Amino acid sequence: MEALMTAIVLWISANFGLPPPHDLPRVEFASAAKIVALRYEGQGDAAQVSASTIDEATADTLAIYRDDTRTIYLRADWTGKTPEELSILVHEIVHHMQTVDGIKFECPQEREELAYKVQERWLGLFGHSLQSDFGLDPFSIFIKSKCF
Repeated sequence: MEALMTAIVLWISANFGLPPPHDLPRVEFASAAKIVALRYEGQGDAAQVSASTIDEATADTLAIYRDDTRTIYLRADWTGKTPEELSILVHEIVHHMQTVDGIKFECPQEREELAYKVQERWLGLFGHSLQSDFGLDPFSIFIKSKCF
């Protein structure tokens, strides 16, 4: 995993100008439920998050990067054997590089803009796209990456 992440970091740095970090992120594998819990942690009373929101988020959340621990959490069934799965790691590595570089954002969603751009370019190397692999059209990406 370390060699793979190093190659991804160097590719991102060469293509998008983010300086490569001295330390790679930690990677942990977790259930979808744990990843969703980590996503909503610290966002108020967990009891206020509805069951439908949790179900929706569980289907939608494939991985998460935690700035505080500099850890990427991938779903337990992640294998990294397809361009789609690798692109999930690429996306989260962008967040690690943004954190290490000290880039500040107006809101958490704003940091998604570059991560999706990098992920789209990565997928394009294999003839794939965010639209074909994840059902993410440009408008959806816009909504997920802007402060409202």
